[in-house]
Amino acid sequence: SKPSGRPKPTNVSPNCAMLSLIRCSSIPARLGRVGLRAFHTSAVARVSVEGVLREQHTGSRVKRKVHHAKIPFPNFLKTPKTCAVLGAPMVWGQAKDGTDNGPQMLRAAGLHAELKDLEWNVNDIGDLKFTPPTSDDPALDASERGQMRFGYAVGMGNKQVSETVYKHAAAGEFVLTLGGDHSIGAGTVSGVLKARPNTGVIWVDAHADINTPAVSQSGNIHGMPVAFLMRLVDPKAVPGWEWMADTPPLRPQQLVYIGLRDVDEAERVILRDLGITCYTMQHVDRYGIGGVMERTLEQLHGRPLHCSYDIDGVDPLHAPSTGTTVRGGLTFREAHYLVEAASETGQLGSFDMVEVNPELGTKPENLQTAEMGLAIIDSALGSRIL
Repeated sequence: SKPSGRPKPTNVSPNCAMLSLIRCSSIPARLGRVGLRAFHTSAVARVSVEGVLREQHTGSRVKRKVHHAKIPFPNFLKTPKTCAVLGAPMVWGQAKDGTDNGPQMLRAAGLHAELKDLEWNVNDIGDLKFTPPTSDDPALDASERGQMRFGYAVGMGNKQVSETVYKHAAAGEFVLTLGGDHSIGAGTVSGVLKARPNTGVIWVDAHADINTPAVSQSGNIHGMPVAFLMRLVDPKAVPGWEWMADTPPLRPQQLVYIGLRDVDEAERVILRDLGITCYTMQHVDRYGIGGVMERTLEQLHGRPLHCSYDIDGVDPLHAPSTGTTVRGGLTFREAHYLVEAASETGQLGSFDMVEVNPELGTKPENLQTAEMGLAIIDSALGSRIL
């Protein structure tokens, strides 16, 4: 159900909400929110190009620091506060090599040191070892149920993810899962729901990831995890996914999307039929990220929170090294404010960072993407400007 007194995100009022003022002497005062985004995009493009060239020639980098702030701590987590770091190097949920290197790249960017600076005890579980697909794997009957690429291997890998996430969530640890492609969201969310069935899920992504095998045009499972979580697909009928029948389903009222801007036609029908709350980039433009998060947290109020964050939710100007980039995404500060607002509820208990792919860009672009992912993680776990 939607919060009373609020316009539904998919049926917004024609009158734009009042927008927060952005103080920046170099930005013309006459620009509105959409104008600011266009101005910001062009300005960042220039800065990004100049920054890449400067780095290539001098090796210089913009300094980024972690600043610990006291924010509410979830009462369902144990003290002293402990972050369980899980690497889920899944690559078979999509068609491009490299996402399996995402967890190590995020660690190499300084994850452990920065979590410790934020006063977390770090319990790094390491990377899960997934069994590669083979030609002998049982497969879905494509003629009856649709297509899934490497369905068995991805399903069994998600079983490992789910069991590991559940173990550490049930032990009262904050679970930070490093992907890997976004197919692992089926494992992380199912594991969290098994530990805390009332959890609300904030799914940050350019894409809805709610295709079923029957409607998927590619068969790539990183576009299907929400469909499995919501039981739009019967897991008992899909080889490798039978285990999911023993985990709680995700209900429409428990889910909010933020950042959508590339949604398949079949997914549009599913989202509307189920009444799932979706804040597209148009809504971010209209309400501002503050208004979007206010509405999101009002809907999910009182629930433990899980955030599954696909780096492609961020505009590719800030995170270019990912497999399915779509321009017009979250700005640098919008990407951070989203998780800052979630964590300040004192209810954020688990987090995914997925689709960082160090094999898709230049060295500066890969570094930029990894550092963006790490900075978002830091903000989710308590880093603030002041």
